[in-house]
Amino acid sequence: KTEDASCVRLWREGRELIRILGGCMIFSGCLGLGLWYRMQFGGRVKTIRILRNLLDLLAGEVRYGRATLPECCGHSARYLPPPFDDAFRRIGERMERNTGMSFGEVFREEMAAVLSDLPLQEEDRENFLLFCDQTGFADGQMQLRAIEQSAERLRATEEKLVQENAEKGRMAVGLGAMGGLALILALW
Repeated sequence: KTEDASCVRLWREGRELIRILGGCMIFSGCLGLGLWYRMQFGGRVKTIRILRNLLDLLAGEVRYGRATLPECCGHSARYLPPPFDDAFRRIGERMERNTGMSFGEVFREEMAAVLSDLPLQEEDRENFLLFCDQTGFADGQMQLRAIEQSAERLRATEEKLVQENAEKGRMAVGLGAMGGLALILALW
């Protein structure tokens, strides 16, 4: 009888330990999901920063290098992270071949493939490609102004997203933790 009582006691203690470990796993999983969502909110902001840096690089090449936009793409490709380096290299090569397409058309076509794989909304893509519609200017200052307008729009979007994402990130983590606790209580 004492062996039976000790087996029952061990079984009950083991069952409680498993319940506690299960609760910890549920809580950490839900909290991890909240943290993952918070990180996803930051992906769009990081991508917009990269696009802004691309525009700043193009503006610098036009302003200080006195280069045309097709030349800028060819020169800038070596300074860019993937997948932008290949796209800029292709833009420069296509413009050198003189296929009859304008720079804006070539740039828009090559970048559309790259931008489609990034965590952006259509508005972000259009703000980035806005300057492509105004690249026919012979004056470098007008081209520069078009690039700066695109960069300003992206900067405004980025500032708005940073504020929104701070609130959304806290909410995602909080909801993940609270959801985990609610699930533990429901299953307990």
